[in-house]
Amino acid sequence: MNNVSLVGRLTATPELKHTSSGIAVTRFSIAVDRPFSKPGEEKQVDFINIVAWRNTAEFVCKYFLKGQRIGASGGIRTGSYIDREGIKRYTFEIYADRVEFVEAKKDNSSDNDNNYDSQSDYDNIPLPSDEDLPF
Repeated sequence: MNNVSLVGRLTATPELKHTSSGIAVTRFSIAVDRPFSKPGEEKQVDFINIVAWRNTAEFVCKYFLKGQRIGASGGIRTGSYIDREGIKRYTFEIYADRVEFVEAKKDNSSDNDNNYDSQSDYDNIPLPSDEDLPF
């Protein structure tokens, strides 16, 4: 089984490219916080390279910007090549088959800095009665 899910912040705004046969592709990197740090040290971050193809690539490039949190899942791909100096180099990247929004979109039309809709948007949502609950 080869399955990975990550949440991190984009290190740059993704750019859409196309192969010679017209297939959409984008390569981007996300900064993923490590879950722990030693006392007195700064939090550690891993920078993970991700590749997305076709509709997933188009989606990423259309809706995500540098610094935005993104969720990505897919599989790990490894490889190797010989560089110009004759040294064998290894590659590691995630081939994303799914990406998701992790945080609410900021509202640029208001002066308030919070990412959430106002409480009044939720006041009119009807709550289920006890008879409607499945348990």
